[in-house]
Amino acid sequence: MRSVYVVTHPEATHHVEGVVGGWHDSRLTPAGRRAAASIARALRAAIPGGAGVELFSSDLRRTRETAEAVAGLLGVEPVLDRRLREKSYGEAEGRPQEWLDRRFVPPPAAGDRMGHDEGLPGAETRAVFARRVYAAVDDILRRPCAHQVIVTHGFALTFVVAAWIGMPFEALGRVAFPAAPGSITTLREDDFFHNRQVAGLGDTRHLGS
Repeated sequence: MRSVYVVTHPEATHHVEGVVGGWHDSRLTPAGRRAAASIARALRAAIPGGAGVELFSSDLRRTRETAEAVAGLLGVEPVLDRRLREKSYGEAEGRPQEWLDRRFVPPPAAGDRMGHDEGLPGAETRAVFARRVYAAVDDILRRPCAHQVIVTHGFALTFVVAAWIGMPFEALGRVAFPAAPGSITTLREDDFFHNRQVAGLGDTRHLGS
């Protein structure tokens, strides 16, 4: 049995400041740091003691801080991978959300949603974003470790899950797997049929009330 735990980083400064995240290098808030500790405890409880475990993380500060909390309890060093970053919003990053809202061009209901230009200079298209996350997940899953933790971002999680279930690239234009900040998504593959399950999506029970 392979188990992969996908963590979305908890509350970061860009959430409370009302600015665009993306590659803006925000850090965890005090509440976010407390949530990271809760995430670490939940993962320590879920992963058997003595079992081999690997930890991968986006290299942005908010995910790195989350991964460091997890690493402390699991006794592993996080492997930082910039391919696990959130989508880049180009010139909008770090600006007020209302700045982005005034300029954002939503994708069409039909047509080329993957290559759509959102009207933001420097922003990634959905296609570029998805390809780099898929490449990161492919490399992680080539490793034989039975327990793996991936610390990433809310939008990026969609493509981590899509890569896990083998969703074809051409089908990614509409897919979305919403998960709250600080959540844990559990993915499992059995050793007999090699079926891949989404055993739990966006679980926040470890965060309490």
